[in-house]
Amino acid sequence: MDVDSTLIDEEVIDELGAAAGCGERIAAVTERAMRGELDFAEALRARVALLEGLPDSIFAQVHDALHFTTGALDLIDALHAHDWKVGVVSGGFHEVVDMLAADAKLDHWIANRLEVKDGRLTGRVLGEIVTKDVKLRSLRAWADELGVPMTQTVAVGDGANDIPMIQAAGLGVAFCAKPKTRAAAPHAIDTRDLRLVLDLLRP
Repeated sequence: MDVDSTLIDEEVIDELGAAAGCGERIAAVTERAMRGELDFAEALRARVALLEGLPDSIFAQVHDALHFTTGALDLIDALHAHDWKVGVVSGGFHEVVDMLAADAKLDHWIANRLEVKDGRLTGRVLGEIVTKDVKLRSLRAWADELGVPMTQTVAVGDGANDIPMIQAAGLGVAFCAKPKTRAAAPHAIDTRDLRLVLDLLRP
């Protein structure tokens, strides 16, 4: 599943932007990118550039203020009880997602990585940016690694960059999603409770 606005209630980039004093500017770009109006990678680079100079201590500060979406941990526990594996693919950042993954006992996760020099953010992203194509590739790679057919996979997300993985999964779910994503998804949940995914899994 996706992380920002899916696994958690917040958008981490917006929280970092607030700490940098440019929260409204970043949130406006986030909204347009989520709606599919902007190229995600370009939008991410533009937002990250505004974070230049933030101390890397901000990651723990932002993590501590985040909230798991209602039912998120219950969903993960229920899936683990049935020997499912749970992974997240995030257009956010490893520096925060790593902590969330430990909190939620996730099996797999990928995210973007921010460049830090001398304890401060440089305003640049390192390596390949997690785009819609990377999200889809990750779902397929994890399924292949686990020997799970794609018909037995589930993908949950809310933004335009989640559409390819939602459509490729055996069960694709738009979760409290943007209109474009909701229209493209086979299934939709409009109540912020991830336990409702379990209802779709039951025959």
